[in-house]
Amino acid sequence: MFCRVGQGFASHGPGSASPHHLCLLPYWVRFCRVGRGFASPTIFVWVVLVGLAKPLANKNGGARKASTHPTKLGTVSFFGVSQPGLNRMSALSAQKSTAYRTQDIQVLEGLEPVRKRPAMYIGGVDSKGLHHLAWEILDNAVDEYINGYADHITVIFHKSGTALTVTDNGRGIPVELHPKYKKSGLELVLTVLHAGGKFGETESGYMHTGGLHGVGASVVNALSKKLIATVRRDGFEYQQSFAKGVPLGKVEKLGPFRGHGTGIYFEPDELIFKTIRFDGDMLKARLEDMSYIHSGLHITFKNEVSGETLELTNPGGLPAFLIKLVKDAEHPPVTEAAFSALRENGSKVEVALQWTESTEETYRSYVNGIRTPNGGTHESGLKSALRKAITSYIETHDIKVKGLKAEDIREGVVAVLSVFVREPQFEGQTKQRLNNPEMDGTVDNFVRPALEAWLNNNKTAADAIIGRIQLAAKAREASRAAVSEVKRNSPGSRRTSLPGKLADCKSTDRETTELFIVEGDSAGGSAKQGRNNNTQAVLPLRGKILNGEDLPTVKVLANQEIGDLVKAIGTGAGDKFHYEGLRYGKIILLMDADADGHHITTLMLDFFLRHAPELIRKGHVFIAQPPLYRIDVGKEKFWARDDEHKEEILAGLKANAKPEITRFKGLGEMMQKDLAQTTLDPKNRTLLKVEIDNNHEAHMAFQELLGKDASPRYKFIMDKADQTIAEELDV
Repeated sequence: MFCRVGQGFASHGPGSASPHHLCLLPYWVRFCRVGRGFASPTIFVWVVLVGLAKPLANKNGGARKASTHPTKLGTVSFFGVSQPGLNRMSALSAQKSTAYRTQDIQVLEGLEPVRKRPAMYIGGVDSKGLHHLAWEILDNAVDEYINGYADHITVIFHKSGTALTVTDNGRGIPVELHPKYKKSGLELVLTVLHAGGKFGETESGYMHTGGLHGVGASVVNALSKKLIATVRRDGFEYQQSFAKGVPLGKVEKLGPFRGHGTGIYFEPDELIFKTIRFDGDMLKARLEDMSYIHSGLHITFKNEVSGETLELTNPGGLPAFLIKLVKDAEHPPVTEAAFSALRENGSKVEVALQWTESTEETYRSYVNGIRTPNGGTHESGLKSALRKAITSYIETHDIKVKGLKAEDIREGVVAVLSVFVREPQFEGQTKQRLNNPEMDGTVDNFVRPALEAWLNNNKTAADAIIGRIQLAAKAREASRAAVSEVKRNSPGSRRTSLPGKLADCKSTDRETTELFIVEGDSAGGSAKQGRNNNTQAVLPLRGKILNGEDLPTVKVLANQEIGDLVKAIGTGAGDKFHYEGLRYGKIILLMDADADGHHITTLMLDFFLRHAPELIRKGHVFIAQPPLYRIDVGKEKFWARDDEHKEEILAGLKANAKPEITRFKGLGEMMQKDLAQTTLDPKNRTLLKVEIDNNHEAHMAFQELLGKDASPRYKFIMDKADQTIAEELDV
């Protein structure tokens, strides 16, 4: 997975943020890549909600230095992905023939693979990848707590903003020479991939760990221009320094010391990361979450940038965390009482959940203390338990609920789930999802009977929950009935009420059809000529749409462009949204690869989030990735997605090459066959799929940066101005 932060954010109204003044943020709204060449269908990448993501990959598909910096949207972040589609088009056009010989085979030794392909280990070289370094070191410290060897972790965010120190009071990494490798244990852990003490299970004292592969600490070392490891154990303090993964000397014994533990100071390498500035708010949020998940752990966070020191400890655990999440979401709970349960024997499982008046379901799941934002088998087990427990209660008490579905039961649920697994099977080094098949049944078999018992023992709360579920089922049925007249019938009958500028497709199969929303009539013309008119429809927009933040749906729909869009999609919007009316399986935002295009994409995303969020939640909204440059070298043709990719391609040409470079001011300037080949054809294109990871945080970010009140934008720009890369400003 190759990641990099997209650039470009703009806002309507006074005080709007400049397109490239945005930096650093967590990942509450995400885009996952859709397209050929995707190694794993469940590897997720993140982009800035404010604009098109700018992918990261070299011509051979490898990671390279990012050319844009992370973007901060309150607490929302997005990161882009590699574009094998464009790179593949370059390769196909070039038609090069190169001999493949034994001497061409390379062997990357030591930590060289990490520096060569960092995205394989940390997900990307953007803000998310940068902060993943912190999470790796932090997770190692937490492993000492989980296994009973530590109870205090200190994190120092140094004044430079580009360095961190993570210290625990655990056992300390061994420093004596390894009998086989003739290196200290400390040097092995920090310089050799797949070296660590977490493979031997109980032999090294680790029963449950977040670190599995023995690569986390060594990866951080490889990607840091400076790392200093301090170990306190056996009555002494030891220290060893490294630069880019290479030891600068042997382990040095500093002197007697009464305490114990490990401290890691590191500075990320600016040659790897485009920005090396950490986000204090992101660090704070992560540590605060950890203090709830590990209720006996004391965390000290020293933010030298802001001068703030926090002592984070939350003995209330998951139930207290649930109260915080429900409060932050600003949706009233259906019942005052919340359900919680804890199992200590065997695989530890803890859960806390509550039904709210929200129309969405929210889950926070953790494995061995590590957040799994993409869920997994443990989360599936929880959802199954909810369905079975509620269904059993309804049947036992002979309650009639017409047409009940699992989605009705889960609507409004806010849940926190934490499990501890001896041999967790994560999806990749970034551990976004759990794949252990047995955890589905483990969680289901524990939560279901516990929830059934709680419902039966709390009849008042149970009645309120069942009433909430009945309303959800009735609302869904009413929505279906309301759209019976607007379902797609035949191409002829449905066109009478559609916008005249819509170039519809012939097919009426929602699963295979796509609607491209393009910027301007010129781009619309190219897209119409280059599309597959059997399955692809095109709707051109004239200018920037209305900024719908803080506006009621009725006023937003009064805007001609948005009104035409809603008619074309077929679902309506706001309170009158009806999912069954959806006419296309994919709604693809295809805008120019410039600041204006990013702005329009942002406004479109705000509309969907505020007035048709179900389209995002059900996976129908995508962002296309058109090229910005065409480079012709003789008969060879290359496509570059941005300026840095262009320079990279030019640097790889022969010295006597005479490239002709064409910059597309708009999609309308592209030949229809080129647009079709690079952006429209499912066989070659790359799409970014929009998903909401944390609804509350996403809404807060849009409010901050698109709302009527300009003061949050001003504060944001002033706070993050020093993280701006001047040459990337579009002014």
